[in-house]
Amino acid sequence: MCKTIANKPRQLHLTLNQIIQGCKKKDAKAQAELYKRYSGVLYSICLRYSPNKVEAEDNLQDAFITIFNKAEQFKEKGSFEGWIKRITVNTVLQKYRKQKVFTITDEAQIEDTADQQVVDNGLPLDYLLSIIQELPQRYRLVFTMYVMDGYSHKEIGALLEISDGTSKSNLARARGILKTKIDDYNKDSL
Repeated sequence: MCKTIANKPRQLHLTLNQIIQGCKKKDAKAQAELYKRYSGVLYSICLRYSPNKVEAEDNLQDAFITIFNKAEQFKEKGSFEGWIKRITVNTVLQKYRKQKVFTITDEAQIEDTADQQVVDNGLPLDYLLSIIQELPQRYRLVFTMYVMDGYSHKEIGALLEISDGTSKSNLARARGILKTKIDDYNKDSL
């Protein structure tokens, strides 16, 4: 005797547009799908800006809360992924901006760092990420924004409420610290 197996309805994945519309309506399923779809990429952004994994996880949660609360503000002009990445960066920067970790620097005292490069020479990615995370917060933020995310010193200054000169100084100091650590690593590897 053959038994008939009842066909269970297959869980269909939501399209990005359905997720966006659901998030605008505060739909928990759409929010869960958005989290599942984008938590990895947004976590990597948080990790670049945070001193450790625990703080990166906290920043990720804060970013998703902000994304969910502002979902109705997305006007569907431009990339949704770009929009949530921008919210994530701004959420993390807002947290650190409140901590006032920056000191004002006279631009005349800053050496030009345009030609200075931090060469990784095949460093393990985990090591490179860990030494970036060990940078003092003000240096890490500027380094990440300038080198990894392509912001200009003017944009960094506006976002962090610091002068262009302070941004340049913090970048130079971050690069100097990283270069020393990379040189030490390379010497130890020989």
